[in-house]
Amino acid sequence: MIEAVERIPFLATTASETYDGIRTLPVTVVLDNVRSMYNTGSFFRTGDAAGVEKIVLGGITARPPKKEITKTALGAEDHVPWEHTWDALRAVTAMQNGGYEVVAIETSVRAVDLFDWRPRFPVCLLFGHEVDGLAPELLNRADTLVRIPMLGHKHSLNVATAGGVVLYELLRKYRDLVRGA
Repeated sequence: MIEAVERIPFLATTASETYDGIRTLPVTVVLDNVRSMYNTGSFFRTGDAAGVEKIVLGGITARPPKKEITKTALGAEDHVPWEHTWDALRAVTAMQNGGYEVVAIETSVRAVDLFDWRPRFPVCLLFGHEVDGLAPELLNRADTLVRIPMLGHKHSLNVATAGGVVLYELLRKYRDLVRGA
């Protein structure tokens, strides 16, 4: 007979805990014309987990409160600072003038491989429409274009999945910077 074992929840982290002394990742995410509210919600959830400074919702990108955002954000939209703008280019230009490296996440032959990229913090990450990508004026504003390595037959990821990959690579690189590695 197997005895019942009391289940104790084990959490790797707790709310507001630092990660190697890092509480906030100096990254702002700009979502320009992202049409899926589920993708937007996923960005809120991942942004909260990675500790981003803010999410800028540009153009037609939906903004909270919306049940479709909450479904994937699971309440993270209440914890991650965000703002909406119809003019993402203006918001991005202001961040660039404030010292941010503006980085477009794009599948382009001109783009630097994500793992080779050496970010200059703070960073402003640009993600665009799920089908059409980023508007040309935002691509032209970017200091750097970054691509995620693709080994399969497809040459892109879902925008929210791409966001998770990039944000956690940035967190790793920022941790190394803080550590002096």
